[in-house]
Amino acid sequence: MSSAHLFAIGVMLAWLAGIRAYLTVFGVGLAGAMGWVDLPQALEPAQSPWVLGVSGALAAAEFFADKIPGVDSVWDLLQTLLRVPAGAFLAAATLSPDGHLGAGAMAAGAGIALASHVLKSGSRALLNTSPEPVSNWTASVSEDVAVVGGLALVFAHPWIALSLALVVTTLVALMLWWVWRKLFRRTPRPGAA
Repeated sequence: MSSAHLFAIGVMLAWLAGIRAYLTVFGVGLAGAMGWVDLPQALEPAQSPWVLGVSGALAAAEFFADKIPGVDSVWDLLQTLLRVPAGAFLAAATLSPDGHLGAGAMAAGAGIALASHVLKSGSRALLNTSPEPVSNWTASVSEDVAVVGGLALVFAHPWIALSLALVVTTLVALMLWWVWRKLFRRTPRPGAA
């Protein structure tokens, strides 16, 4: 794989980790263990049965926790401590030919994971203000599908996956900004000119 492809994969893995870190690690490890992709040296530990078992169990726990309004916001808050470092590691490990993690790649991965995590948790916090659970379930299932689909696409077509991630990130950010402005628009005081 070329350096450009590894760059796109590293960016995408960091982005996906900001949404679902456990599922991303599980997917990377499973892809390596099944021989679907040759993992870089620093990512090879993700193939171990222990890492696969733990990340798979935690991904299953997150799947259920993320479907409950309110619990999902607390879960997202706690996961900030994990998703950002996981994104940093995944990006740096993907770009490391010799297993040594570069500080620049870790910083970029952390920034990308933080950006996708903030957009995810911000949109979910806004959805939790609605009284019905359907929007919460729909958003959660959409995130699950996006991560699984993103993992499948990133190893086959990293540039397409990265392009889609950029489009989705831009659209979600614009939507959140628009909703934020609508909800917190300053209303003029009566009698003010």
